Amino acid sequence: MINAMTVDVEDYFQVAAFSESISTSSWSKYESRVESNTIRILDLFDHKNIKATFFVLGWVAERSPALVNEIFNRGHEVASHGYSHQLIYKQDKEIFYDETKRSKDLLEDIINHKIEGYRAASYSITKQSLWALDVLTDIGFSYDSSIVPVHHDLYGIADSPRIPHVLTAPNGKTIIEFPPSTLSLPGMNLPVSGGGYFRLYPFWFSKASLKWVNRHDEIPFIFYLHPWEIDPDQPKMNGKWFSRFRHYNNLDKCFNRLDKLVDTFEFTTTKNVLINQKLMTSSADVHKETATTS
Repeated sequence: MINAMTVDVEDYFQVAAFSESISTSSWSKYESRVESNTIRILDLFDHKNIKATFFVLGWVAERSPALVNEIFNRGHEVASHGYSHQLIYKQDKEIFYDETKRSKDLLEDIINHKIEGYRAASYSITKQSLWALDVLTDIGFSYDSSIVPVHHDLYGIADSPRIPHVLTAPNGKTIIEFPPSTLSLPGMNLPVSGGGYFRLYPFWFSKASLKWVNRHDEIPFIFYLHPWEIDPDQPKMNGKWFSRFRHYNNLDKCFNRLDKLVDTFEFTTTKNVLINQKLMTSSADVHKETATTS
């Protein structure tokens, strides 16, 4: 089964874990490492003949348009990660609309190609911010990958479907949702889609869990990571001890684990997986305006 490989293109100082000690207005003061780390991932994917979806932060794209073009010109899908990496449920609808449209327009201007996918900062579309789906459908995104079917302190809608599906927004329009992958356990879903979980769990457990999703659940999984997760030499930031643990745990092991993962499973872009699942077409204009159900 072919699965979705995704990369959330943001820098180490932009993560939500450090937002209390690092303001958005101070980001330009920090050493940027996102370009070199992303190129390292691109080189690995080239070597393994893998195409992926890169959810690019607008702030990064604005300062590194050549990186966005590099991603696109190497044959990968470019998607949006918003503009300023703020938690949606801490924004109002007008600000979220303006930032999200700004990011989408910016990426489309850089690569001269329609942007169809979106992923929220820290998966922050929750029950209290479902209005964000109205914004995504109004702006014209075809799919979203922001709703995690788990209980978590920062994100998640625990009773949301685990499989890719068509989701009706509060405004009645529809959008395809590709939720980050989870392992179904008695009474709960365990997140296994990547990122900090990929660094926290032993590699054998991640591999076994994702094989189970493919073979037992018979659905494709969607894997994600960030460029800073393969960079153990990044500057150390101040923050709460648990935030520091989440961020720095096993950074030195992540790239080798990623190398092994892409040898174990078959990967392509998010859009290609959704086409294979018959949720999207190969046409660029796939956004639906009338309510349907999956």
